[in-house]
Amino acid sequence: MASVGQVLGRTLLIKIGDGADPEVFSNLCGLKTRSFNLSAGEVDTTIPDCANPGNVVQKTSRPGIANRTFTGSGAYVAGANMSAFMTHVINATAFNAQVIVPGLGTFAGTWFVTDFTASGDVEPNMEFSATFTAGDTLTFTPEV
Repeated sequence: MASVGQVLGRTLLIKIGDGADPEVFSNLCGLKTRSFNLSAGEVDTTIPDCANPGNVVQKTSRPGIANRTFTGSGAYVAGANMSAFMTHVINATAFNAQVIVPGLGTFAGTWFVTDFTASGDVEPNMEFSATFTAGDTLTFTPEV
């Protein structure tokens, strides 16, 4: 049993939309490992002291481009959900999805797959890994 405040890694999810109206979101099945990265580029705003150019220069910066990336890998589970997902991968199309970060909230909006790999060995099940990148500004809804 997890300690109070801890959450299970398997509850970090990406749910793929079906494009219907209203849209229904389903978990991308088979993921065993997953990660969600929130990062921002750095814009250098450093300006040397014009009055005393020999002084130590203090590096300054501000936030730049925000980057939101979800990666996951696991068992390739054949079915309607995976078929719909693979259509987006094969055609390089954007789709609606939700990344659910337990204890934080949900990042929803348009995503696309920037990298997909299928792999397998002689006996074990086929595996896959995918990288999802935000295709537009995401909406964040805090966990209640």
